[in-house]
Amino acid sequence: MMPKTMKTATIFKGPESDPTRVRVEISDIEIPTPKDGQVLIKVIVSGTNPKDWKVPVYMPAFGPHNTGDDVAGIVAAVGKGVTEFKVGDRVAAFHEMRTPFGSFAEYAVAWETTTFSLPDHTSFEEAATIPLAAMTAVVGLHARLNLPSRWETQSAEREAVEKGGIVVYGAAGAVGAFAIKLLSRANLHPIIAIAGKGIPFVETLLDMTRGDVVVDYRKGDDAVVKGIADAVPKGQKLMYAFDTVSSNNSYTNIFKVLDLRGHITFVLPGKKYEGIPETVNDSITTVGSVHGKPDDLWDLGYVYFRLISLGLKQGWFSGHPYEVIPGGLQGVQQGLDNLRDGKNSALKYVYRIEETEGYSG
Repeated sequence: MMPKTMKTATIFKGPESDPTRVRVEISDIEIPTPKDGQVLIKVIVSGTNPKDWKVPVYMPAFGPHNTGDDVAGIVAAVGKGVTEFKVGDRVAAFHEMRTPFGSFAEYAVAWETTTFSLPDHTSFEEAATIPLAAMTAVVGLHARLNLPSRWETQSAEREAVEKGGIVVYGAAGAVGAFAIKLLSRANLHPIIAIAGKGIPFVETLLDMTRGDVVVDYRKGDDAVVKGIADAVPKGQKLMYAFDTVSSNNSYTNIFKVLDLRGHITFVLPGKKYEGIPETVNDSITTVGSVHGKPDDLWDLGYVYFRLISLGLKQGWFSGHPYEVIPGGLQGVQQGLDNLRDGKNSALKYVYRIEETEGYSG
């Protein structure tokens, strides 16, 4: 029998003495009832993302809230109109950002459209690394850059990538790594991956026989620019770039090689990107679009989450490397602090909710 209350973690902006630090408070609230079209999920493992600490710090207008959006667990109840899932199903889901009942809790809610089934061989820990980051890669590649899927064998965009390649800056991070997996599944090469400490991991994702290369950003900006330029096939133009870092000198390095009529997408909203040539087609990849914000990409999210589920089943898609932070919800503070301090490389932090002190089961 389901309990009436649950533990949840709320993320607050930290003290004035340390304005970029967040504060996590754990409290007991009533377990929500799913609305029409929603699924209530008993959270087994929650993932986390850099925005989980950045939103409270840099977007305080949204107020303190449960910022977790990567859910992996078991369906506990379904709202009216839900036909795809039933109680007891193993699922993962992308919770709608900045809405109540996120994944840092014993139970979370998600829309049916952004929930997907898990095969038995996919652990909840692996599954918790997927939803937000993988869908960010989907939106960036297929909605913002308008790149073709695997079954779209003939298009001007495919021809442009096959001739000049595509840059994935920040390839060891979850969004970058998922982008490489999706590009490979779509048969889009050569991939020019930019990474640092995570290069050994990134190399496992690339196909060097298709012209894929990895460039080490630790060697400095000039070396990065040269590495990108050298990776573009001779006589061709670099027309596409996915900047999953969107900070430091990432995009300025790209612009030194990208064609003046090329396409680039960034991942940080609200940032002022300076020095973009007027003729370059630039965009912001907003993963909230699969929940209708700011544009309506519900169908894209629905289709690709089901494709990801199939990929997990067939083995051509997998989650990101992860580290379990002990303590369940009590561990969220440590995970967010680690993300703020840049301690993670090529991995995602996840939390086993049953390890929470006072867990009700």
